[in-house]
Amino acid sequence: MSFQRMYQSKICTAEEAVRFVEPGEAVIFPINPGEPPALLEALPSNQKLYENTLYRMLPGYPLLEKGPDIIKQVSIFLSGQDRKPFSEGISDLLPNHFSDIPALLKKAAPTQVIMAAVSPMDDEGYFSLGTSVSYVGDLIEKAKAIILEVNQKMPRTFGEQNRIHISQVTALIENDFDLPTLPEPILNEKDTKIGQIIADLIRNGDTLQIGFGSMPNAVMEYLKDHRDLGIYTEMLPDKVVDLYEKGVITNANKKLYKGKTTATFALGSRRLYDFMDNNEDILMLPCQVSNDLRNIAQLDHLVSVNSTVEVDFYGQCNSEVIGGKYYSSTGGQSDFAKGVRMTENGRGIICLYSTAKNDTISKVVPRLSEGAVVSTSKNDVDYIVTEFGKAELRGKTVHERTEALIKIAHPKFREQLTFEAIKKGFLPKKNFFMI
Repeated sequence: MSFQRMYQSKICTAEEAVRFVEPGEAVIFPINPGEPPALLEALPSNQKLYENTLYRMLPGYPLLEKGPDIIKQVSIFLSGQDRKPFSEGISDLLPNHFSDIPALLKKAAPTQVIMAAVSPMDDEGYFSLGTSVSYVGDLIEKAKAIILEVNQKMPRTFGEQNRIHISQVTALIENDFDLPTLPEPILNEKDTKIGQIIADLIRNGDTLQIGFGSMPNAVMEYLKDHRDLGIYTEMLPDKVVDLYEKGVITNANKKLYKGKTTATFALGSRRLYDFMDNNEDILMLPCQVSNDLRNIAQLDHLVSVNSTVEVDFYGQCNSEVIGGKYYSSTGGQSDFAKGVRMTENGRGIICLYSTAKNDTISKVVPRLSEGAVVSTSKNDVDYIVTEFGKAELRGKTVHERTEALIKIAHPKFREQLTFEAIKKGFLPKKNFFMI
């Protein structure tokens, strides 16, 4: 049978497609732009559903309203759509390092149904996962069923485990919809200062991993005069397009995937998605490859940039909990914090605002707040950056770390932080450094 005849034999409605899900099976969606909205909407129409689980990460559409006895909804990384449902007990959270997600899903959900939005089939019978290979790519081969939502607006991309052949597909629907996008972040004065400080730590020829959020992305505003930068990251951000167009990104010095920009998912503007379409300079890798410590360790001159919520005098970073409530998740921050330590001439950078709530709360603290978790350990932290400067913690003692962190705290809190540091034994009683 030809690929086209095979394709035609598997076309159905969304309601027909979701009937392939049996009771107790796990349904797994790719990250945000890779989610299939028509299949999501149709999923509750399957009257056989009972004790099923739906796994999602950074969802672009609201959670289902079905009760947990029908569909238990599990987030792999809390964000806007599932933060409130989690706090209300409507959904659950699977703790993870990004690199471990495929293995964790195989353990938690042995019988899996993959539902994904994909690019149109090519002449060889393959669909591309487009923006979101992430954890899905590694699950395709042994999935019990694969149900696709074919979208003409999904970019066709390249890379490892980024293809699904028509022969592997259980059912498919056609639905051309606009991919979810992120607005361009509005940078405030703090973002700008942090971006400038971090950009000064980046040298020509370095390879970059840029994390999620306005602070890490502000860095890219100040790299336009750099040369021969490489990209080895998780999320591919919009600013990559600008740096490509200015000839800043060449990936010429990367030992791994030389000449190629690598990522595991993309989330940004339509301009980014159009840039990715049929662009052989970009490889979309599954997260157990992109975030594998053994791969990261091969990248000499790697600079990893991520953000956090608060940092204590030990150097421990809480990037997940605000006010005692889960707000986010670990993601790949720990993967890269550990991996960059194993590189030659690597720099791991964690950035944060020095304060919160209109400068009423210091985010440099003696100890992490009650209910906080450690996202990046004291033993993996390298540089901490606020709008007041940088503190290089690697190789420093507890006393030295404390002193360096107080110096980049907001000036209004430095005296109190020093008092607390001496009181709690983080600094010697005779401490005369300038605050």
